[in-house]
Amino acid sequence: MVNSNADALGIIFPNSYDFVVPELASDRSMASIPFASRYRMVDFVLSNMVNCGMDNISLIVRKNYHSLMDHLGYGREWDLARKNRGLNIVPPFAKKSVKVYNGRVEALASILEFLKSQKEKYVILSDANIAMNFDFAALIEAHIKTGADVTLAYTREEVPENLRAEHENNENFYYTMVIEDGRVKQIKTNPSDTGIQNYYMNICIMGREELIDIVGRAYVHGIAYLERDIFSPYLDKLNVQGYLHEGYAARIVDMKSYFRENMKLLEEENLDALFSKAPIYTKIRDDNPTRYVSGAKARKIMAADGCLIEGDVENSILFRGVKIGKGAKVKNCVLMQDTIVEAGADIEYVITDKNVAITANKEMAGNDAFPVYVMKGETV
Repeated sequence: MVNSNADALGIIFPNSYDFVVPELASDRSMASIPFASRYRMVDFVLSNMVNCGMDNISLIVRKNYHSLMDHLGYGREWDLARKNRGLNIVPPFAKKSVKVYNGRVEALASILEFLKSQKEKYVILSDANIAMNFDFAALIEAHIKTGADVTLAYTREEVPENLRAEHENNENFYYTMVIEDGRVKQIKTNPSDTGIQNYYMNICIMGREELIDIVGRAYVHGIAYLERDIFSPYLDKLNVQGYLHEGYAARIVDMKSYFRENMKLLEEENLDALFSKAPIYTKIRDDNPTRYVSGAKARKIMAADGCLIEGDVENSILFRGVKIGKGAKVKNCVLMQDTIVEAGADIEYVITDKNVAITANKEMAGNDAFPVYVMKGETV
């Protein structure tokens, strides 16, 4: 699977943006949130890195990482289960001096010795809140070609309204950029600007030795945030370039966007844009193919393996092992793994977490703006 030809190691921050979907991230990280009927959010950035030849990838977790570790295991599905390099999961408190980090500087400071012992020339940093088919090889090539100190990946889109609104959490930021002739001239932190922006993807690349030097000096001065406190104030001294990602990108910023981005994949052009460019790998679960019982009706759905459909399902995303009982009606729903909708139930605009049971003849309805969410393991 992996053609180890990228002179870069990857570092993923699984817990960034947990706060925007507290319902889904109450006992898991953003990286392990289920998406697109059989995947987790981390599958996309991890597969993208592997597809460009990266075979040395670390995840610096902050909290709620049991689900993520269970999903990733030893990294076998991504061909990262190996003696040297491969997949490395760094939990908080792994060392006596390590604390639960706030920003990227604090997170990277916890693995400085690891970074010093590696051989790759470059380091790519990324969050895991975007489902995408990103060409990291092209990013590396552009970084080398421009001779940049740092290259920041961005999309051209409007910043979601909920992020522009005031929120109490001051440990998470979003950034937009002013770019002239490819060079970043200004980085804006939590701007309220409307309209199409150069919206930072929280993906960047820089030299490994330069990163070690920057983090080492910044950490002792109490600096926590890489983009806000290091890149932004020194744009006149650093050659910071922008890299425009023009491919498909499903950015999760709240429950509404989670629902919307799942449902968009029912359109063939979106599905192809996300999955046709390069393969996306995920944890294997040995299930039978989805079974449609006589009398069942299914229209415009995405169903993973292991499902049993006896009722009527329309315009919905079904994860592995979902069961729809006889006479049940499911419309405009996202039903996660092993959800059971019993006979005669009628649900619309509902998101269920894993192992949820909707009892017989139960009626539930939300709407496009406010889908109903049912917590993991609940019986309704």
